[in-house]
Amino acid sequence: MKQLVVFGDSHITIEDIVAIAFGKKGVQLNQSDNYIALIRRGASFLEKLLKEDGVIYGVTTGYGDSCTVFVPPHLVHELPLHLSRFHGCGLGRHFDEHHAVAILATRLASLGQGFSGVRYRLLQQLELMINHRATPIIPEEGSVGASGDLTPLSYVAAAMVGERDLRYKGEKRPAIDVLNELGMEPVGLLPKEGLAIMNGTAVMTALAALAWSRAEYLSQLTTRITALASIALMGNSGHFDEKLFSVKPHQGQQDVARWIRSDLNHHEQPRNSSRLQDRYSIRCAPHIIGVLRDALPWMKRDIENELNSANDNPIIDGEGEHVLHGGHFYGGHIAFVMDSMKNCVANLADLMDRQMALLMDTKFNHGLPANLSGSEESRRTINHGFKAVQIGVSAWTAEALKQTMPASVFSRSTECHNQDKVSMGTIAARDCLRILDLTEQVAAASLMVACQGVEIRCRQGDIQNNELAESIRNTCSRLFEQSDFLQEDRVLENELRNLVTLIQTKHWALYD
Repeated sequence: MKQLVVFGDSHITIEDIVAIAFGKKGVQLNQSDNYIALIRRGASFLEKLLKEDGVIYGVTTGYGDSCTVFVPPHLVHELPLHLSRFHGCGLGRHFDEHHAVAILATRLASLGQGFSGVRYRLLQQLELMINHRATPIIPEEGSVGASGDLTPLSYVAAAMVGERDLRYKGEKRPAIDVLNELGMEPVGLLPKEGLAIMNGTAVMTALAALAWSRAEYLSQLTTRITALASIALMGNSGHFDEKLFSVKPHQGQQDVARWIRSDLNHHEQPRNSSRLQDRYSIRCAPHIIGVLRDALPWMKRDIENELNSANDNPIIDGEGEHVLHGGHFYGGHIAFVMDSMKNCVANLADLMDRQMALLMDTKFNHGLPANLSGSEESRRTINHGFKAVQIGVSAWTAEALKQTMPASVFSRSTECHNQDKVSMGTIAARDCLRILDLTEQVAAASLMVACQGVEIRCRQGDIQNNELAESIRNTCSRLFEQSDFLQEDRVLENELRNLVTLIQTKHWALYD
Protein backbone atom coordinates (compact mmCIF):
# COMPACT_ATOMS: atom_id res chain seq x y z
CA MET A 1 0.00 0.00 0.00
CA LYS A 2 1.50 3.31 -1.11
CA GLN A 3 2.01 5.85 1.66
CA LEU A 4 -0.22 8.90 1.33
CA VAL A 5 0.63 12.54 1.95
CA VAL A 6 -2.38 14.31 3.47
CA PHE A 7 -3.01 17.77 2.02
CA GLY A 8 -4.84 20.35 4.08
CA ASP A 9 -3.69 18.74 7.30
CA SER A 10 0.04 19.34 7.72
CA HIS A 11 3.17 21.03 6.43
CA ILE A 12 4.09 19.73 2.95
CA THR A 13 7.82 19.20 2.49
CA ILE A 14 10.19 19.11 -0.45
CA GLU A 15 10.63 15.41 0.25
CA ASP A 16 6.84 14.93 -0.04
CA ILE A 17 6.73 16.62 -3.44
CA VAL A 18 9.70 14.60 -4.74
CA ALA A 19 8.17 11.32 -3.51
CA ILE A 20 4.82 12.17 -5.11
CA ALA A 21 6.50 13.25 -8.36
CA PHE A 22 8.28 9.91 -8.72
CA GLY A 23 5.30 7.79 -7.71
CA LYS A 24 6.65 6.71 -4.31
CA LYS A 25 3.77 8.35 -2.44
CA GLY A 26 0.19 9.23 -3.25
CA VAL A 27 -1.94 12.13 -2.06
CA GLN A 28 -5.08 12.34 0.04
CA LEU A 29 -7.14 15.36 0.91
CA ASN A 30 -7.99 16.08 4.51
CA GLN A 31 -11.44 14.53 4.88
CA SER A 32 -12.36 16.01 8.25
CA ASP A 33 -15.63 17.90 8.58
CA ASN A 34 -13.79 20.99 9.83
CA TYR A 35 -11.50 21.10 6.82
CA ILE A 36 -14.28 20.56 4.29
CA ALA A 37 -16.25 23.33 6.01
CA LEU A 38 -13.22 25.66 5.76
CA ILE A 39 -12.98 25.12 2.01
CA ARG A 40 -16.73 25.50 1.51
CA ARG A 41 -16.85 28.80 3.42
CA GLY A 42 -14.62 30.47 0.83
CA ALA A 43 -16.67 29.24 -2.13
CA SER A 44 -19.96 30.10 -0.38
CA PHE A 45 -18.77 33.60 0.44
CA LEU A 46 -17.92 34.26 -3.21
CA GLU A 47 -21.30 32.92 -4.29
CA LYS A 48 -22.97 35.25 -1.81
CA LEU A 49 -20.96 38.25 -3.05
CA LEU A 50 -21.80 37.45 -6.63
CA LYS A 51 -25.51 37.34 -5.89
CA GLU A 52 -25.23 40.70 -4.18
CA ASP A 53 -23.49 42.15 -7.27
CA GLY A 54 -20.23 42.63 -5.41
CA VAL A 55 -17.25 43.69 -7.50
CA ILE A 56 -14.69 40.89 -7.37
CA TYR A 57 -11.47 41.04 -9.35
CA GLY A 58 -11.34 38.27 -11.94
CA VAL A 59 -14.93 37.29 -11.20
CA THR A 60 -16.96 40.33 -12.24
CA THR A 61 -14.03 42.14 -13.85
CA GLY A 62 -11.48 41.40 -16.53
CA TYR A 63 -7.96 40.29 -15.67
CA GLY A 64 -4.76 42.27 -15.10
CA ASP A 65 -4.89 45.65 -16.78
CA SER A 66 -8.50 44.84 -17.71
CA CYS A 67 -9.54 44.97 -14.05
CA THR A 68 -11.52 48.14 -14.81
CA VAL A 69 -13.66 46.28 -17.36
CA PHE A 70 -16.95 45.18 -15.80
CA VAL A 71 -18.23 41.76 -16.85
CA PRO A 72 -22.04 41.58 -17.04
CA PRO A 73 -23.68 38.84 -14.91
CA HIS A 74 -24.75 36.69 -17.89
CA LEU A 75 -21.07 36.35 -18.98
CA VAL A 76 -19.45 35.82 -15.58
CA HIS A 77 -19.54 32.02 -15.80
CA GLU A 78 -17.77 32.04 -19.18
CA LEU A 79 -14.91 34.21 -17.95
CA PRO A 80 -12.73 31.46 -16.38
CA LEU A 81 -12.88 29.40 -19.57
CA HIS A 82 -11.70 32.39 -21.58
CA LEU A 83 -8.86 32.87 -19.09
CA SER A 84 -7.66 29.31 -19.59
CA ARG A 85 -8.06 29.47 -23.36
CA PHE A 86 -6.31 32.72 -24.17
CA HIS A 87 -3.34 31.62 -22.07
CA GLY A 88 -2.98 28.46 -24.12
CA CYS A 89 0.05 29.79 -25.98
CA GLY A 90 2.99 28.09 -24.30
CA LEU A 91 5.93 26.96 -26.41
CA GLY A 92 9.17 25.05 -26.02
CA ARG A 93 9.60 21.51 -24.78
CA HIS A 94 6.99 19.96 -22.51
CA PHE A 95 7.60 19.14 -18.86
CA ASP A 96 8.27 15.48 -18.09
CA GLU A 97 5.65 13.43 -16.26
CA HIS A 98 7.36 13.77 -12.87
CA HIS A 99 7.61 17.55 -13.34
CA ALA A 100 3.90 17.70 -14.21
CA VAL A 101 2.91 15.59 -11.19
CA ALA A 102 4.99 17.86 -8.95
CA ILE A 103 3.22 20.90 -10.44
CA LEU A 104 -0.22 19.40 -9.73
CA ALA A 105 0.78 18.53 -6.16
CA THR A 106 2.22 21.99 -5.56
CA ARG A 107 -0.94 23.65 -6.85
CA LEU A 108 -3.02 21.40 -4.61
CA ALA A 109 -0.89 22.44 -1.63
CA SER A 110 -1.63 26.11 -2.30
CA LEU A 111 -5.34 25.81 -3.05
CA GLY A 112 -5.66 23.47 -0.09
CA GLN A 113 -4.72 26.28 2.28
CA GLY A 114 -8.36 27.38 2.10
CA PHE A 115 -7.86 30.97 0.95
CA SER A 116 -8.61 30.67 -2.77
CA GLY A 117 -12.40 30.39 -2.83
CA VAL A 118 -12.51 27.05 -4.66
CA ARG A 119 -14.77 24.08 -4.05
CA TYR A 120 -13.69 20.86 -2.34
CA ARG A 121 -14.77 19.15 -5.58
CA LEU A 122 -12.03 20.94 -7.49
CA LEU A 123 -9.40 19.83 -4.97
CA GLN A 124 -10.67 16.26 -5.34
CA GLN A 125 -10.16 16.46 -9.10
CA LEU A 126 -6.51 17.40 -8.57
CA GLU A 127 -6.15 14.58 -6.04
CA LEU A 128 -7.46 12.02 -8.54
CA MET A 129 -5.31 13.31 -11.41
CA ILE A 130 -2.18 13.05 -9.25
CA ASN A 131 -2.94 9.56 -7.98
CA HIS A 132 -3.77 8.29 -11.48
CA ARG A 133 -0.76 10.18 -12.89
CA ALA A 134 -2.99 11.74 -15.52
CA THR A 135 -0.90 14.82 -16.17
CA PRO A 136 -1.44 17.88 -18.39
CA ILE A 137 0.95 18.35 -21.30
CA ILE A 138 2.53 21.61 -20.12
CA PRO A 139 4.92 23.66 -22.29
CA GLU A 140 7.98 24.90 -20.40
CA GLU A 141 8.09 28.44 -21.83
CA GLY A 142 5.78 31.41 -21.42
CA SER A 143 5.82 32.46 -17.76
CA VAL A 144 7.41 35.62 -16.36
CA GLY A 145 6.70 34.56 -12.78
CA ALA A 146 4.03 37.18 -12.01
CA SER A 147 1.04 37.01 -12.09
CA GLY A 148 2.49 33.66 -11.26
CA ASP A 149 2.71 30.89 -13.81
CA LEU A 150 -0.38 31.85 -15.79
CA THR A 151 0.39 30.28 -19.15
CA PRO A 152 1.76 26.90 -17.98
CA LEU A 153 -0.96 26.57 -15.33
CA SER A 154 -3.62 27.25 -17.96
CA TYR A 155 -2.85 23.73 -19.19
CA VAL A 156 -3.82 22.41 -15.75
CA ALA A 157 -7.11 24.34 -15.76
CA ALA A 158 -7.87 23.27 -19.33
CA ALA A 159 -7.26 19.58 -18.59
CA MET A 160 -9.54 19.73 -15.57
CA VAL A 161 -12.43 20.94 -17.75
CA GLY A 162 -11.68 18.30 -20.39
CA GLU A 163 -9.82 20.47 -22.90
CA ARG A 164 -6.35 20.04 -24.48
CA ASP A 165 -4.32 16.91 -23.73
CA LEU A 166 -3.27 14.68 -20.85
CA ARG A 167 -0.38 12.25 -20.56
CA TYR A 168 -1.67 8.93 -19.25
CA LYS A 169 0.24 5.65 -19.11
CA GLY A 170 2.92 7.14 -21.33
CA GLU A 171 0.54 8.26 -24.07
CA LYS A 172 -0.64 11.72 -25.08
CA ARG A 173 -4.43 11.69 -25.34
CA PRO A 174 -7.31 14.19 -25.39
CA ALA A 175 -8.05 15.19 -21.81
CA ILE A 176 -11.76 14.46 -22.10
CA ASP A 177 -11.08 10.85 -23.16
CA VAL A 178 -8.77 10.21 -20.20
CA LEU A 179 -11.18 11.79 -17.72
CA ASN A 180 -14.03 9.65 -19.07
CA GLU A 181 -11.90 6.51 -18.86
CA LEU A 182 -11.07 7.25 -15.24
CA GLY A 183 -14.67 8.04 -14.37
CA MET A 184 -13.93 11.69 -13.67
CA GLU A 185 -16.46 14.32 -14.61
CA PRO A 186 -14.82 17.42 -16.11
CA VAL A 187 -14.92 20.28 -13.63
CA GLY A 188 -17.17 23.15 -14.60
CA LEU A 189 -15.14 26.11 -13.35
CA LEU A 190 -16.96 28.54 -11.11
CA PRO A 191 -16.11 32.24 -11.58
CA LYS A 192 -13.01 32.43 -9.33
CA GLU A 193 -11.72 28.91 -9.94
CA GLY A 194 -9.93 29.45 -13.24
CA LEU A 195 -7.98 32.32 -11.69
CA ALA A 196 -7.29 30.29 -8.54
CA ILE A 197 -5.74 27.42 -10.52
CA MET A 198 -3.64 29.63 -12.79
CA ASN A 199 -2.64 32.67 -10.75
CA GLY A 200 0.15 31.31 -8.55
CA THR A 201 3.71 30.03 -8.29
CA ALA A 202 3.09 26.29 -8.61
CA VAL A 203 5.34 25.65 -11.61
CA MET A 204 8.43 27.44 -10.34
CA THR A 205 7.93 26.06 -6.82
CA ALA A 206 7.51 22.48 -8.03
CA LEU A 207 10.67 22.78 -10.13
CA ALA A 208 12.50 24.32 -7.18
CA ALA A 209 11.55 21.39 -4.93
CA LEU A 210 12.86 18.88 -7.46
CA ALA A 211 16.00 20.98 -8.03
CA TRP A 212 16.73 21.20 -4.30
CA SER A 213 16.65 17.43 -3.93
CA ARG A 214 19.05 16.97 -6.85
CA ALA A 215 21.41 19.70 -5.66
CA GLU A 216 21.55 18.24 -2.16
CA TYR A 217 22.58 14.85 -3.53
CA LEU A 218 25.09 16.39 -5.93
CA SER A 219 26.80 18.18 -3.06
CA GLN A 220 27.38 14.82 -1.39
CA LEU A 221 28.43 13.08 -4.60
CA THR A 222 30.92 15.84 -5.41
CA THR A 223 32.36 15.36 -1.92
CA ARG A 224 32.84 11.62 -2.54
CA ILE A 225 34.41 12.32 -5.94
CA THR A 226 36.80 14.77 -4.28
CA ALA A 227 37.89 12.07 -1.84
CA LEU A 228 38.44 9.64 -4.71
CA ALA A 229 40.45 12.25 -6.62
CA SER A 230 42.58 12.99 -3.55
CA ILE A 231 43.41 9.30 -3.17
CA ALA A 232 44.19 8.89 -6.86
CA LEU A 233 46.46 11.95 -6.76
CA MET A 234 48.22 10.73 -3.57
CA GLY A 235 46.98 13.90 -1.92
CA ASN A 236 47.58 15.27 1.56
CA SER A 237 44.72 14.24 3.84
CA GLY A 238 45.81 16.89 6.33
CA HIS A 239 44.00 19.47 4.21
CA PHE A 240 40.77 18.20 5.80
CA ASP A 241 41.95 18.01 9.41
CA GLU A 242 39.32 18.64 12.07
CA LYS A 243 41.42 21.21 13.92
CA LEU A 244 42.05 23.09 10.70
CA PHE A 245 38.34 23.42 10.01
CA SER A 246 37.39 24.24 13.56
CA VAL A 247 38.83 27.74 13.11
CA LYS A 248 36.50 28.61 10.22
CA PRO A 249 33.06 27.66 11.51
CA HIS A 250 30.84 27.41 8.43
CA GLN A 251 28.81 24.31 9.26
CA GLY A 252 28.35 23.05 5.71
CA GLN A 253 32.02 23.48 4.97
CA GLN A 254 32.90 21.59 8.15
CA ASP A 255 30.52 18.78 7.21
CA VAL A 256 32.18 18.37 3.82
CA ALA A 257 35.64 18.27 5.40
CA ARG A 258 34.43 15.68 7.94
CA TRP A 259 33.00 13.49 5.19
CA ILE A 260 36.23 13.65 3.21
CA ARG A 261 38.27 12.87 6.33
CA SER A 262 36.25 9.72 6.89
CA ASP A 263 36.68 8.69 3.25
CA LEU A 264 40.45 9.20 3.48
CA ASN A 265 40.90 7.41 6.83
CA HIS A 266 42.70 10.58 7.88
CA HIS A 267 42.88 9.79 11.60
CA GLU A 268 44.09 6.25 11.06
CA GLN A 269 46.74 6.72 8.43
CA PRO A 270 47.46 10.17 7.02
CA ARG A 271 48.92 9.69 3.57
CA ASN A 272 52.31 11.03 2.63
CA SER A 273 52.18 13.44 -0.28
CA SER A 274 54.83 14.66 -2.65
CA ARG A 275 53.40 18.17 -2.21
CA LEU A 276 53.06 20.09 1.02
CA GLN A 277 49.92 21.68 -0.38
CA ASP A 278 47.63 20.16 -2.99
CA ARG A 279 46.16 22.36 -5.67
CA TYR A 280 43.03 24.33 -4.88
CA SER A 281 40.53 21.97 -6.54
CA ILE A 282 41.47 19.38 -3.90
CA ARG A 283 42.56 21.49 -0.94
CA CYS A 284 39.69 24.00 -1.16
CA ALA A 285 36.94 21.55 -2.11
CA PRO A 286 35.17 21.85 1.29
CA HIS A 287 35.14 25.63 0.89
CA ILE A 288 33.56 25.30 -2.57
CA ILE A 289 31.06 22.53 -1.86
CA GLY A 290 30.39 24.05 1.56
CA VAL A 291 28.84 27.16 0.04
CA LEU A 292 26.01 25.04 -1.36
CA ARG A 293 25.77 22.93 1.80
CA ASP A 294 25.36 26.08 3.91
CA ALA A 295 22.82 27.54 1.47
CA LEU A 296 20.62 24.44 1.30
CA PRO A 297 18.83 25.05 4.66
CA TRP A 298 17.63 28.55 3.84
CA MET A 299 16.78 27.47 0.30
CA LYS A 300 14.66 24.67 1.74
CA ARG A 301 13.00 27.11 4.13
CA ASP A 302 11.99 29.50 1.34
CA ILE A 303 10.84 26.76 -1.04
CA GLU A 304 8.69 25.15 1.64
CA ASN A 305 7.27 28.50 2.76
CA GLU A 306 6.16 29.09 -0.82
CA LEU A 307 4.90 25.52 -1.11
CA ASN A 308 2.71 25.93 1.97
CA SER A 309 1.34 29.35 1.05
CA ALA A 310 -1.80 30.63 -0.58
CA ASN A 311 -0.22 32.40 -3.54
CA ASP A 312 -3.02 33.43 -5.89
CA ASN A 313 -4.94 36.69 -6.11
CA PRO A 314 -7.28 37.79 -4.71
CA ILE A 315 -7.05 35.96 -1.39
CA ILE A 316 -10.47 34.89 -0.14
CA ASP A 317 -11.07 34.98 3.61
CA GLY A 318 -14.26 32.95 3.83
CA GLU A 319 -14.45 33.03 7.60
CA GLY A 320 -14.02 36.80 7.96
CA GLU A 321 -15.71 37.43 4.59
CA HIS A 322 -12.95 39.54 3.05
CA VAL A 323 -11.60 39.71 -0.50
CA LEU A 324 -7.97 40.77 -0.24
CA HIS A 325 -6.24 42.02 -3.36
CA GLY A 326 -2.47 41.67 -3.36
CA GLY A 327 0.52 40.18 -5.10
CA HIS A 328 1.15 36.76 -3.56
CA PHE A 329 1.61 35.34 -7.08
CA TYR A 330 4.98 37.10 -7.23
CA GLY A 331 7.76 34.49 -7.27
CA GLY A 332 10.65 36.57 -5.97
CA HIS A 333 11.74 34.17 -3.25
CA ILE A 334 11.81 31.21 -5.61
CA ALA A 335 13.62 33.28 -8.23
CA PHE A 336 16.33 34.20 -5.74
CA VAL A 337 16.70 30.61 -4.53
CA MET A 338 16.99 29.29 -8.08
CA ASP A 339 19.42 31.98 -9.21
CA SER A 340 21.55 31.26 -6.13
CA MET A 341 21.37 27.50 -6.57
CA LYS A 342 22.43 27.85 -10.22
CA ASN A 343 25.64 29.54 -9.09
CA CYS A 344 26.41 26.96 -6.41
CA VAL A 345 25.73 23.93 -8.61
CA ALA A 346 27.71 25.27 -11.56
CA ASN A 347 30.63 25.74 -9.18
CA LEU A 348 30.45 22.00 -8.44
CA ALA A 349 30.79 21.31 -12.17
CA ASP A 350 33.75 23.65 -12.36
CA LEU A 351 35.38 21.98 -9.35
CA MET A 352 35.06 18.48 -10.82
CA ASP A 353 36.30 19.71 -14.19
CA ARG A 354 39.48 21.02 -12.54
CA GLN A 355 39.96 17.80 -10.57
CA MET A 356 39.67 15.79 -13.76
CA ALA A 357 42.29 17.99 -15.42
CA LEU A 358 44.75 17.11 -12.64
CA LEU A 359 44.01 13.40 -12.92
CA MET A 360 44.46 13.29 -16.69
CA ASP A 361 47.71 15.23 -17.04
CA THR A 362 51.02 13.47 -16.29
CA LYS A 363 52.50 16.83 -15.24
CA PHE A 364 50.12 16.93 -12.27
CA ASN A 365 48.84 13.41 -11.51
CA HIS A 366 51.91 12.07 -9.67
CA GLY A 367 52.65 8.97 -11.69
CA LEU A 368 49.32 8.00 -13.19
CA PRO A 369 49.24 7.16 -16.93
CA ALA A 370 48.22 9.86 -19.40
CA ASN A 371 44.45 10.26 -19.69
CA LEU A 372 44.15 7.48 -17.10
CA SER A 373 44.36 4.80 -19.77
CA GLY A 374 44.38 1.36 -18.18
CA SER A 375 45.98 -0.30 -21.22
CA GLU A 376 49.04 -2.49 -21.07
CA GLU A 377 52.34 -0.70 -21.76
CA SER A 378 52.74 -2.43 -25.14
CA ARG A 379 49.37 -1.03 -26.33
CA ARG A 380 49.48 2.39 -24.70
CA THR A 381 50.39 4.25 -27.90
CA ILE A 382 47.03 3.51 -29.51
CA ASN A 383 44.83 3.86 -26.41
CA HIS A 384 43.55 7.28 -25.32
CA GLY A 385 41.70 6.56 -22.09
CA PHE A 386 39.42 9.41 -21.05
CA LYS A 387 40.87 12.07 -23.38
CA ALA A 388 37.57 12.72 -25.19
CA VAL A 389 35.55 12.41 -21.98
CA GLN A 390 37.58 15.28 -20.54
CA ILE A 391 36.71 17.38 -23.58
CA GLY A 392 33.05 16.58 -22.96
CA VAL A 393 33.37 17.55 -19.30
CA SER A 394 34.89 20.88 -20.31
CA ALA A 395 32.00 21.49 -22.71
CA TRP A 396 29.32 20.60 -20.14
CA THR A 397 31.00 22.73 -17.50
CA ALA A 398 31.31 25.73 -19.80
CA GLU A 399 27.63 25.51 -20.70
CA ALA A 400 26.66 25.27 -17.03
CA LEU A 401 28.76 28.29 -16.13
CA LYS A 402 27.32 30.27 -19.04
CA GLN A 403 23.79 29.81 -17.70
CA THR A 404 24.49 31.24 -14.23
CA MET A 405 23.45 34.80 -15.16
CA PRO A 406 20.59 35.62 -12.73
CA ALA A 407 17.24 35.45 -14.49
CA SER A 408 15.58 37.63 -11.84
CA VAL A 409 17.47 40.74 -12.94
CA PHE A 410 15.85 40.54 -16.38
CA SER A 411 12.39 41.66 -15.30
CA ARG A 412 10.27 42.94 -18.20
CA SER A 413 7.25 45.24 -18.12
CA THR A 414 4.34 43.48 -19.78
CA GLU A 415 0.55 43.34 -20.05
CA CYS A 416 0.02 47.07 -20.62
CA HIS A 417 2.44 47.87 -17.78
CA ASN A 418 0.19 46.20 -15.21
CA GLN A 419 2.80 43.48 -14.72
CA ASP A 420 5.58 46.06 -14.75
CA LYS A 421 7.94 44.26 -12.33
CA VAL A 422 8.01 40.48 -12.55
CA SER A 423 10.10 37.77 -10.88
CA MET A 424 11.26 35.57 -13.77
CA GLY A 425 11.18 32.77 -11.20
CA THR A 426 10.14 30.06 -13.64
CA ILE A 427 12.92 30.92 -16.05
CA ALA A 428 15.39 30.83 -13.15
CA ALA A 429 14.06 27.40 -12.14
CA ARG A 430 14.34 26.06 -15.68
CA ASP A 431 17.89 27.41 -15.92
CA CYS A 432 18.71 25.65 -12.65
CA LEU A 433 17.37 22.32 -13.91
CA ARG A 434 19.52 22.62 -17.03
CA ILE A 435 22.61 23.35 -14.94
CA LEU A 436 21.77 20.34 -12.78
CA ASP A 437 21.53 18.18 -15.92
CA LEU A 438 24.95 19.37 -17.07
CA THR A 439 26.55 19.01 -13.64
CA GLU A 440 25.19 15.48 -13.27
CA GLN A 441 26.86 14.67 -16.58
CA VAL A 442 30.13 16.08 -15.25
CA ALA A 443 29.67 14.04 -12.07
CA ALA A 444 29.04 10.82 -14.02
CA ALA A 445 32.27 11.27 -15.97
CA SER A 446 34.22 12.40 -12.90
CA LEU A 447 33.07 9.41 -10.87
CA MET A 448 34.14 7.06 -13.64
CA VAL A 449 37.54 8.73 -13.95
CA ALA A 450 38.23 9.05 -10.22
CA CYS A 451 37.43 5.37 -9.61
CA GLN A 452 39.70 4.48 -12.53
CA GLY A 453 42.47 6.51 -10.89
CA VAL A 454 42.05 4.75 -7.54
CA GLU A 455 42.03 1.34 -9.25
CA ILE A 456 45.22 2.15 -11.16
CA ARG A 457 46.91 3.16 -7.90
CA CYS A 458 45.95 -0.20 -6.41
CA ARG A 459 47.18 -2.10 -9.48
CA GLN A 460 50.46 -0.18 -9.44
CA GLY A 461 50.94 -1.03 -5.77
CA ASP A 462 50.91 2.61 -4.66
CA ILE A 463 47.91 1.85 -2.43
CA GLN A 464 46.72 -1.36 -0.85
CA ASN A 465 43.02 -2.02 -1.30
CA ASN A 466 42.62 -2.79 2.40
CA GLU A 467 43.94 0.70 3.21
CA LEU A 468 40.88 2.25 1.58
CA ALA A 469 37.86 3.23 3.64
CA GLU A 470 34.84 0.99 3.20
CA SER A 471 32.92 3.92 1.70
CA ILE A 472 35.53 4.29 -1.04
CA ARG A 473 35.67 0.56 -1.76
CA ASN A 474 31.88 0.39 -2.00
CA THR A 475 31.65 3.39 -4.33
CA CYS A 476 34.28 1.97 -6.68
CA SER A 477 32.73 -1.49 -6.58
CA ARG A 478 29.30 -0.18 -7.52
CA LEU A 479 30.82 1.98 -10.24
CA PHE A 480 32.63 -0.96 -11.83
CA GLU A 481 29.40 -2.96 -11.74
CA GLN A 482 28.02 -0.37 -14.16
CA SER A 483 31.13 0.55 -16.14
CA ASP A 484 34.13 -1.76 -16.43
CA PHE A 485 37.67 -0.58 -15.79
CA LEU A 486 38.78 1.17 -19.00
CA GLN A 487 41.63 -0.89 -20.39
CA GLU A 488 41.08 -0.68 -24.16
CA ASP A 489 39.36 2.29 -25.79
CA ARG A 490 35.61 1.77 -26.17
CA VAL A 491 32.46 3.79 -26.77
CA LEU A 492 31.37 5.25 -23.40
CA GLU A 493 28.18 7.13 -24.29
CA ASN A 494 25.69 4.53 -23.06
CA GLU A 495 27.67 3.96 -19.86
CA LEU A 496 27.76 7.69 -19.15
CA ARG A 497 24.03 8.02 -19.82
CA ASN A 498 23.32 5.14 -17.47
CA LEU A 499 25.49 6.71 -14.76
CA VAL A 500 23.62 10.01 -15.11
CA THR A 501 20.34 8.15 -14.57
CA LEU A 502 21.78 6.38 -11.52
CA ILE A 503 22.92 9.72 -10.09
CA GLN A 504 19.45 11.19 -10.63
CA THR A 505 17.93 8.21 -8.81
CA LYS A 506 20.54 8.46 -5.99
CA HIS A 507 22.06 5.04 -6.63
CA TRP A 508 25.10 5.59 -4.43
CA ALA A 509 24.54 5.72 -0.69
CA LEU A 510 26.71 8.59 0.51
CA TYR A 511 26.78 10.38 3.87
CA ASP A 512 24.45 10.49 6.84
